[in-house]
Amino acid sequence: MPTPPVADATIERTVAERPKHDSNVAAAEALGISEKTVRRHLALAAERGMLSLDPVMPGFAIKSVASKTAGGHWVKQTKAAGEEYETPPNMVIGKRSVLTDSAGRVMLTWNKEDKAASNALDTIETLKHAFDDVVPAKPKPSPTAAAADLLTLVPCNDWHLNLLAWEREVGENWDLRIAEEKIGGSIEDAIDRSPKSAVGVVLGGGDLVHADNNENRTAKSGNVLDADGRHQKALETACRLKVRTIDAALRRNDDVIVRILPGNHDEYTSVAVAYFLLAYYRNEPRVTVDVDASLFWWYVWGRVMLGATHGHTVKAGDMAQIMAHRRAEEWGSTKFRYVHVFHVHHKSKYVTEGGGVITETHQAPVPQDFWHYGAGFLSGRSVQTISYHKDYGEVSRARVAILDAANDNAMTAIAA
Repeated sequence: MPTPPVADATIERTVAERPKHDSNVAAAEALGISEKTVRRHLALAAERGMLSLDPVMPGFAIKSVASKTAGGHWVKQTKAAGEEYETPPNMVIGKRSVLTDSAGRVMLTWNKEDKAASNALDTIETLKHAFDDVVPAKPKPSPTAAAADLLTLVPCNDWHLNLLAWEREVGENWDLRIAEEKIGGSIEDAIDRSPKSAVGVVLGGGDLVHADNNENRTAKSGNVLDADGRHQKALETACRLKVRTIDAALRRNDDVIVRILPGNHDEYTSVAVAYFLLAYYRNEPRVTVDVDASLFWWYVWGRVMLGATHGHTVKAGDMAQIMAHRRAEEWGSTKFRYVHVFHVHHKSKYVTEGGGVITETHQAPVPQDFWHYGAGFLSGRSVQTISYHKDYGEVSRARVAILDAANDNAMTAIAA
């Protein structure tokens, strides 16, 4: 809303008080107003001709003053400026232009306003109602003979959907179609070869998509990303692949917990996908979608404690102390503790059983883009599941290597 006009009587009080003091600050204290308000009142007084010049017509301001040697004055008047402008709610200054004179002094500025970007809380509140019309999944029967003491974790590690790779630059082709086929088939294969468990956890490790909007740049550094098509295509593919993964987990686990952690490439897309899954599985009692906004995930399974984060905000080697500090009670009640970190696209482990926590980073299933290939990064590609016994910790893994064109032949050889 515009600032209401200041009455002449208010300005006159300031004009009368100011000569009694040595500074605007002292006058402001005497009047009970701010020093900035005193300066504003004096400027308005000058515009309205209240400072010992001839009266100014209503709606006009003093443009210039010329003096005669005899002591008289000429007063040139022009249309007065309006009241101070305030940017309306939900708008921000997008661009500012400045007009200067030949000496570089500011003569005029003007602003271009844009809609303010919604913060994370606004996004969440909007998404809560965005999927009211989504047809929910139909409940599926539980698997038979699921092991009551097992939990199977399905790390969805840095899928980077809509990453684009060109064979002539990096040695192989990769796009949304290939990603959906290869990642979807591999994750189903890994889940199908996992033991039937009481609980399955589908854990999105962050960077589900390669670009978070149509600008195809990283949010923090602004680096240009090699992306395949519009962001909406990536979002739709991400939702399909997550549903495919969760449905596969429902075939092998009595109950499925879903958590989508945000990464540095999908700060907003991760929230949208999580709330889509919450709406899609709202009638499936065996699926719990965790929409906690934290960058960290913690879970206790008997004597086993699990933790995870994407890894763009903290180092993998620091996760053990973060777990011990923030989850001291769970730490004290468990014996086997595991932390999963993503982001780096290669496999590594930090600390041993004697250190209290096994912290693991994961390979990504996607090839390198042009920049990473040119920088000489080297890492394998795979997806896997990890099964934990509530009394004995990790007991098994099912790993599928991503071999692209050779993948089908390799899987055929294994089956034979």
